[in-house]
Amino acid sequence: MPFPGGLWWLLCCRQGFTLLRRDYGEADREADGEAEEEEEASFELRAQGDQGSLEVSLCQPTRSSSGSERSLLVAEEMRSLIVEKGPEPVEDDPDALIKGWLQREVRGGVKTPWIRPRKYWFVLTPDSLDYYSSNEKGARRLGSLVLTSLCSVLWPDKQTYKETGYWSVTVFGRKHCYRLYTERLKEAVRWVCAVQKVIDSKAPVQTPTQLLMRDVEEHCGSPEVLEQIYRCNPILRYTSSPLYAPLLPFPYGSLDQSAPGPRSYTTLRDEAVKLFNSLQQLELERDPVPLMQGVLQTCLDLPPLVDEIYCQLVKQTTEPPAPGGQGDLHYWQLLTCMSCTFLPSPPVLRFLRFHLDRTESRFPASEMAKYACFIREALGKTKGRECVPSLEEILVLMRRQEMICTVHCPGAPACSVAISSHTTAQEVAQELVSRLGLSQSPNLFALYEQSRRREHPVGSATLLADVLTRFENLAGEEREQDPPCRLCFKHYGFLDTDNVPRESLEFALLFEQAHEMVLRGYVPTSEETLQTLAALRLQSLNSDFSTHAPFPRLEELFPPHVLHARLPAPRHRPPAKCRGARLRAGLLAGGLWGQALAKQRAERDQRLRGRLREEGASTMAAILEKWKLLQGMGRPEAMAAYVALVREWPGFGSTLFDVDVHASPVGAARQRLWLGIGAKAVSLYKPGEPEPLDSFCYGRISSFGASDSSTFRISVEDRDLLFETSQVEEIAQLLNTYLTSAATRQPALSPEPAPSPAASDPSVPPRGLCPAARPWQQQQPPVGSFHSQPGAQCGHAGCS
Repeated sequence: MPFPGGLWWLLCCRQGFTLLRRDYGEADREADGEAEEEEEASFELRAQGDQGSLEVSLCQPTRSSSGSERSLLVAEEMRSLIVEKGPEPVEDDPDALIKGWLQREVRGGVKTPWIRPRKYWFVLTPDSLDYYSSNEKGARRLGSLVLTSLCSVLWPDKQTYKETGYWSVTVFGRKHCYRLYTERLKEAVRWVCAVQKVIDSKAPVQTPTQLLMRDVEEHCGSPEVLEQIYRCNPILRYTSSPLYAPLLPFPYGSLDQSAPGPRSYTTLRDEAVKLFNSLQQLELERDPVPLMQGVLQTCLDLPPLVDEIYCQLVKQTTEPPAPGGQGDLHYWQLLTCMSCTFLPSPPVLRFLRFHLDRTESRFPASEMAKYACFIREALGKTKGRECVPSLEEILVLMRRQEMICTVHCPGAPACSVAISSHTTAQEVAQELVSRLGLSQSPNLFALYEQSRRREHPVGSATLLADVLTRFENLAGEEREQDPPCRLCFKHYGFLDTDNVPRESLEFALLFEQAHEMVLRGYVPTSEETLQTLAALRLQSLNSDFSTHAPFPRLEELFPPHVLHARLPAPRHRPPAKCRGARLRAGLLAGGLWGQALAKQRAERDQRLRGRLREEGASTMAAILEKWKLLQGMGRPEAMAAYVALVREWPGFGSTLFDVDVHASPVGAARQRLWLGIGAKAVSLYKPGEPEPLDSFCYGRISSFGASDSSTFRISVEDRDLLFETSQVEEIAQLLNTYLTSAATRQPALSPEPAPSPAASDPSVPPRGLCPAARPWQQQQPPVGSFHSQPGAQCGHAGCS
């Protein structure tokens, strides 16, 4: 039914007066100096001695440590803070810190233009935030919000002011939430500061669970007292009923939605209650692994809930109805996964260790005792995880076993290594160095993560369990034709490539790594040499030429970018400058002309693919002709000839990074270059050119570090080189590795090397291993800074 015309007129007038008052009311009041309106919209600050400052002096009641007072419920403690006020005038309240007129939001949260929030008289005391119907004598108190250390207050935000025209102040309490509004920002800020100061002055609130944990710790040597504590306090024992409040204190109010991950969460208190419901559901699950992983993921996203879950699991594994049953073992299995992923706070850790000892003493030689022993050992090794355990790891932890990690070695069979949730990449690399007989090699080795998109080294302190979890997550996102992610063991830094025995496994690794550099285009040489290298690769794989020999794909023998470079560059039509021309082009593209253009593009792409196949066939024929000339060459000789050809490039042995140079030594403002990090020098190459643009040894480098997350800086004597790259951390880690190795190793050609002073230092990694990666901190002093010593000799041929 439409509104009558008169009602519309009233609503429009009301809205217009509201907007006029919002825009001009404050200026008019300041100009006229109306005392009455200023009194209504302002507030008073009451304190002892000084009326103009916010010096709040509060005295929090103390509580003795007797057992009866420790059993006092939190709700009773909160009620004891409220002072019952009589009918005395509100204006004469001596405990008031701040009082004034504020507006509350409309009931239901619906703010309409013609219904303005009502004004109430608010009074802030050392214990609560009260509001009254008016500021007159005998005014009725309409509500009270008790302020404890768990309360929180939100600062006013500009978005609310833009939407409503009011600055909001939100105060969260245990049961209530006050959303207050005022027209002045200064007034809102002073209310927020005053409320926050009262909250900070309160003593921390302790829940009954925390008090009982302290009692258990104090009486751990008295079995009779402990049994009485457990018998008289059901909150410490297993329960089948739901939990309506968390066991530990959590701040009231909304949760920050910036938590990582795609999941959305509510408040910490609500999430704690939801997690207890998930634990109870865990008892009846036939496949508890996904639910366990979900609980672990919630704890990873919300770290304050880690202690809460530990307390809930200790509660549910204390005096269960069926000790050792399926539901009880599910709790112990989740507790095992928690102990390998998160480390609780010291009070909860002491309580957990007591629970493990108590379980082992009450149920010796049982499954619960075995889990308790495993958890105690895991807690001594856990340092914190970046990812939650994978599904495979959870299955292994449920059986208290180790995982089998497969590490691929180029040119050698894959190695299977048994790891735990605490095994680092350095430990696995050290085991592989020892197992493959590479302990005496002067070169450095490391584990690499290989995926379809990139390959990067794994930090020495990285937990391999986290790497396997990332692989599991990526496997669900990638397509079926994509190769799976894997771990690879290979050279990390070349300190000496001339004295590697040809019959050794290290030479096979060197050969495979050189072939990878060729395929990626990181070995600039002629096309004739690339065909010869491809023929040598075939000779090393299949021996002499045969039509029945398995032929790998051309992309596995020859750099694909060389074939693409032969194709004609696509002609780009210049964009239309006139607006009318762009409009006509858009209209034509949507009709028959658009279909014709799409058909032309498809035909052009088909011709390019055909041309690419022809080029590939001719290149393969040339490679086969060179392969036939290698008749009688053995596999070791072919590998040695391959490595010798690649070693002719001066940059062999350096790790290349694609960088954009802001200030290059050749004077270009910005260009794409290769940054080569070698054992003796740092060089700059133009892609495709064999000779470096510039090269400088470490003796000329005064310092290096990260300017920001994508810019790396190297200071060479009197100039700074800035490189824009996405591999800032990898560059810094490799430079630190070479500098550390140069400081600890002896000359490689010394016939009888003297014992190194760092040989007995446990902080120095074993020979042949990549040194531990140092944490890269942007705001700290540059960990990669290197100051050359006067007269230092680096041995680089380009330095005098």
